[in-house]
Amino acid sequence: MKFTLSWLKTHLDTAASLDDIAYALTDLGLEVEGIADPASKLKSFTLAKVLHAEQHPDADRLRVCRVLTDEGEKQIVCGAPNARTGITVVLCKPGDYVPGIDTTLGVGKIRGVESHGMMASERELELSEEHDGIIELPSGEVGERFVDWLAENRPGAVDPMIHIKITPNRPDALGVRGIARDLAARGLGTLKPLTVEPLPGTFPNPITLRLETAACPLFAGRVIRGVTNGPSPDWLQQRLKAIGLRPISALVDITNLFTFDLNRPLHVFDAAKVQGHLVVREAKKGEELLALDGKTYALRPGMVVIADDNGVESLGGIMGGEVSGCDDATTDVYLEAAYFDPITTATTGRALKINSDARYRFERGIDPAFTVDGMELATRMILDLCGGEASEVQVAGAVPDTARAYRLDTDRVVSLVGMEIPAAEQRATLEALGFRLEGDMAHVPTWRPDVLGEADLVEEIARVASLTKLEGKPLPRSAAGVPLPILTPLQQREKMARRTLASLGYNECVTYSFINAGDAALFGGGADAVRVENPISSEMTHLRPDLLPGLLRAAARNQARGFMDLALFEVGPAFTGGEPGEQVLHATGLLVGASAARDPFASHRAVDVFDAKADAEAVLAALGAPAKVQITRKVGSWWHPGRSGVIGLGPNALATFGEVHPRILQALDVKGPALAFTIHVAAIPYPKVKTPTRPALKLSDLQAVDRDFAFVVDARTEALTLVNAAAGADKALIESVRVFDQFTGDKAEAQMGAGKKSIALTVRLQPTEKTLTDKDIEAVSAKIIEKVTKASGATLRA
Repeated sequence: MKFTLSWLKTHLDTAASLDDIAYALTDLGLEVEGIADPASKLKSFTLAKVLHAEQHPDADRLRVCRVLTDEGEKQIVCGAPNARTGITVVLCKPGDYVPGIDTTLGVGKIRGVESHGMMASERELELSEEHDGIIELPSGEVGERFVDWLAENRPGAVDPMIHIKITPNRPDALGVRGIARDLAARGLGTLKPLTVEPLPGTFPNPITLRLETAACPLFAGRVIRGVTNGPSPDWLQQRLKAIGLRPISALVDITNLFTFDLNRPLHVFDAAKVQGHLVVREAKKGEELLALDGKTYALRPGMVVIADDNGVESLGGIMGGEVSGCDDATTDVYLEAAYFDPITTATTGRALKINSDARYRFERGIDPAFTVDGMELATRMILDLCGGEASEVQVAGAVPDTARAYRLDTDRVVSLVGMEIPAAEQRATLEALGFRLEGDMAHVPTWRPDVLGEADLVEEIARVASLTKLEGKPLPRSAAGVPLPILTPLQQREKMARRTLASLGYNECVTYSFINAGDAALFGGGADAVRVENPISSEMTHLRPDLLPGLLRAAARNQARGFMDLALFEVGPAFTGGEPGEQVLHATGLLVGASAARDPFASHRAVDVFDAKADAEAVLAALGAPAKVQITRKVGSWWHPGRSGVIGLGPNALATFGEVHPRILQALDVKGPALAFTIHVAAIPYPKVKTPTRPALKLSDLQAVDRDFAFVVDARTEALTLVNAAAGADKALIESVRVFDQFTGDKAEAQMGAGKKSIALTVRLQPTEKTLTDKDIEAVSAKIIEKVTKASGATLRA
């Protein structure tokens, strides 16, 4: 929406500056996109008078002038043919920037004669294209600012143009008067009254009309005969040019003026070209319209048209037709003002791809009650500018009933907005915006279709009062002392899982919670209970049963682009059903490729199941899982049956780790093997003692003792069985047990027998009360051998 400052002042009596108006508009929600202020580039220029002009000694077309300025007499060389003694000119001094020639002046020599500035033409100051000579002013004093002279004598030349952005919910601001109303409510002036005096017709309306569609509930028209349609007056042309419109003729320019001035689109038909009578109806199949933009549009049933006996003449609320358009020969016109349904208008405009100023306003909702008044005002302007006489007004339909009222609770406004706004000020604000107050009920004006509830009343009061006045105030604490944690224990675990996985070198992925049915079925999902009713694509039809599908798809995309070594993780929900409680929080990691880059130290190796297990255990430890757990083989079908396991506490599964089944990798186009783990975050038991502080660190000043044991066991015996048995030999003294060697294969069977292997353990003994003696160490070692032998049938390797 564009308008000039002088245009605004035709509706707003104000002395506010341009900067104050621009700030207030943005603060009111009518964001200023830009301001074109011609005066800003003319501020440095002053008036001067030529005291003497003589021929340049070395150039026929140049004159050397002595010019009286506010800084005394200056010598200026000028090539304009009208440079002569006694004229008042516009002076550009050294250091001034001249916009028309994009030059900053300096003191120079022209054909050997020094020149201190220049006397400007209109084109050099971008006032017009006139460049036949320098500007000659009929009045003005030496030293007077040129912008001040223009403001008094040619105000249109320095009239600022303001461009504001209108949100879809503010159709009232698509007219200059609506903008003025907002500024008046803010206190930047007084809204001038708009008087509508109905003009009685001098003869019956010869063109009758009828309505045949509910999409046009109101239509008014009258004939004006004997008009002279020539160029519109300068003030009207300048007003339209300032906002980027091309003046066409007086009749068309008047309708354009009302569109932007009062947000009242109008249309004029050449009455002589209307055959028979007008009917507002829906278009018929096969009908076409040659519109004013020169294009022919194929109309569809349901579009609102204005037709005569020959066919369609205009597209309701969007654009008129070329056939019935006005030209210089027009003497009789039919002036139309109507209200068209916003939805129908928008649908028609989109279907035909027509963007017009009328459509822009009708589809957002104009003031239906101003339909006849707008036509009365336009009639008077046509008679004033074009002459003629008007017929009686014919109105079909009625103004749509938009009456509604909402309760104004002044105390609640204060509590919601957070500012102390007096009740009287609240009521005055609404009244200034056009609301009618009866007690506590605020009746909404017909030009505000966006006000649809009590909350909108609060918004209107708040934006006029200015939300920039809000002061930040701390909220009172609900209880004294240290505030309780904001995050729930599960949210804290989620945060810790994410930080731990990132610290382990994994890159976080965020994938969709929706996957296709095929991928869901591979991971035990795909049931109708988790099917999305209205999926956004065929690849997102089901809620994911696991996070692995998304990570594997991400791995496949990375592999396709040459990234073969991957460590990815995601923390998010997986879904076991479609009900609100049937979702669980998982933390899933995926390893593909090598554990490290190639180097001279043989660090490069393929990741294996123990990498996944170690990372899963690290995450479990960070989340507070117990150190003593069990590992079982009851894994899902998407895990490798011999290279995976479930970490749990009895039947409570805490995590699953292992190698992804080759069948899954093939289906998802992943070049394997791929190792993964899934942490069931909510399944980890919470500590029995809840405290915000960590337990005290316990250190011993006594020397720890390491003892190594090598056991011969069956080849199918798990190392964890030996580790758990050894750790249970003396829970107070044994600090840790870990595997440091495993001897398997043909050589091992040759030494220890068929189906045998050797597992070597390191047991760390940490005394807390006294230093261990050899006897103490031997006693504990015997217990360890006894426990391991009993648990696994192992024998101590010789």
